[in-house]
Amino acid sequence: MAPGLLQFPLSNHMNMQANRSKDGEDGFTLVEVMVAAILVAIFFASLFELNAMCLRYIDSSKESLAALQSVQDRAEALRNRAFDDLTRTTCDPCTPLPSPAPPCVTIPCVYVAMATAANPAPFSQKATEVVTISNYHPPTPPTASEVTQFTRSPDGSVVTNSLRTAAVTDLVKVDVSVAWTMTVGGRARTEQTSCIVSNGTKK
Repeated sequence: MAPGLLQFPLSNHMNMQANRSKDGEDGFTLVEVMVAAILVAIFFASLFELNAMCLRYIDSSKESLAALQSVQDRAEALRNRAFDDLTRTTCDPCTPLPSPAPPCVTIPCVYVAMATAANPAPFSQKATEVVTISNYHPPTPPTASEVTQFTRSPDGSVVTNSLRTAAVTDLVKVDVSVAWTMTVGGRARTEQTSCIVSNGTKK
């Protein structure tokens, strides 16, 4: 062996290389594992919240659809009534009929009919419904004496807001609206529809 070179046993040299290789191996520390677990938890929590938000928005869409269906059902029921039954402001127990028919027939007035929800959907248990029947003579808007209005609360109770005292015209405007509080955000929403009813002809 050349003079001046250090001598190392071969076995010691191989052990030193093995130790260096072992010390240089990559691994996960406890802190890294905890950080990864926290990130995964945040990801799944965000995913669940997004899913819950989507479900709430679906519920809100169902509410809007139910509100639209409610006003349409009520408006259609009012349009199908006889003009005198639609515009009368009293709730007599019966309406006289010409002979030889029975002396009278029970026809619920609008006030009584509104005690029943427009449809059996659960939405009617949370919505406030307003029906307004007013004389229609454009371009002049109806006066206070030409307007009949009823409000139905979610519990089914009906309140008379106003009754027409002026003579009814041959055309009346029927406004139906429902108001409710949205599931998402708790915002107040309103859905409304209007139609014109003629004495003898539906329009």
